Amino acid sequence: MSEFKLDFQDTATAFADKTTSELKEKYRLFKLMNSPALVSFGTSITNFALSIGLPVKSLIKHTIYEQFCGGETIEECQKTIEKLGQSQIGTILDYSVEGKSEEEDFEFTKDEIIKTIKRANDDPHIPFAVFKVSGIAPYGTLEKVSAGVELPEKSKLKWERIQARVSEICDFANSLKQPVFIDAEETWIQNAIDLMAEKMMEKYNREKAIVFTTIQLYRADALEFLKKSHVTAGEKGYVYAVKLVRGAYMEKERDRAAEMDYPSPIQPDKPATDKDYDAAIEYCLENIDSIAFVAGTHNELSVQKLAQKMEKKKIPHDHPHIFFSQLYGMSDNLSYVLAKNGYNVSKYVPYGPVKDAVPYLTRRARENTSVQGMMSRELEMIDKEIKRRKA
Repeated sequence: MSEFKLDFQDTATAFADKTTSELKEKYRLFKLMNSPALVSFGTSITNFALSIGLPVKSLIKHTIYEQFCGGETIEECQKTIEKLGQSQIGTILDYSVEGKSEEEDFEFTKDEIIKTIKRANDDPHIPFAVFKVSGIAPYGTLEKVSAGVELPEKSKLKWERIQARVSEICDFANSLKQPVFIDAEETWIQNAIDLMAEKMMEKYNREKAIVFTTIQLYRADALEFLKKSHVTAGEKGYVYAVKLVRGAYMEKERDRAAEMDYPSPIQPDKPATDKDYDAAIEYCLENIDSIAFVAGTHNELSVQKLAQKMEKKKIPHDHPHIFFSQLYGMSDNLSYVLAKNGYNVSKYVPYGPVKDAVPYLTRRARENTSVQGMMSRELEMIDKEIKRRKA
């Protein structure tokens, strides 16, 4: 019997809901993003233009923003939610405003996250909500708590407010039985995030997975952390829920470690990350009754391996404890082929004001140019589909 294999070269499925003109526009944009020098120059110019009030918002909105974001508001994302839903792909609304520092901004972001949870309620096309703790918390306080230093009185009050916001979000999600992700961030603020995530899981995951933590497998200690966290959940009697990603801050992590003269927390190379990522998936599958997990990856090999392991273990494609997830605007060949074959799959759909989303878009563009071969693969797939349509 031949080995089970999904056809991720099926461009007809991957781009079924896109017109040829949309594909050509996507090709042009990705071609530009395939040049690191151009991306670096373009993002610098964009930030400068916005900072002095030049009228570039419309240009950004109808190019890179439109490619990777759903809209400026939840309402503007409706078209994207429906379009993905028609292909049986879920939407994860991600309010992508970063870099704020005032209490009123943190409260506004918390309220916006609660709106995304409310919007997700009873909509089968929005399986999860998500938030970044740094969006509702002063960065310095997270850093101090993560380092385990004694907090001054002012910081203690800030830490209490951070915990109250996280608790309010998770409590609201639990009241609607709406699963929510707590995203992972830089290692030097992650301990504080892990503390709160574990507390929320213990409180709300008694019967089912409501609160999901996130683990970045490019961290050398991540696999061990996953196993220990699962054991703790078993001892305390709650469902362990986790999103597994490779990681988004590699260059920043290495630069900081070198600058501050401490051992880099990041894996020595990509093969080591890949090995631990696949081992983490294997561990979750072996403990599928007590772990709910999301494979957040654009790596075709990892996705293929997970699908094959599910087949081998006779795990249903739509098992409620297994989800696949990719970013909106990328790796459609994975998302759409998985959905066509009945797997649980969703797309992260960032949204927010264009100006506030620029830090996210900048990171996305720079990540894409630094991930070897990813843009080339995207371009190759689009080109293949355009040629197929002409034939």
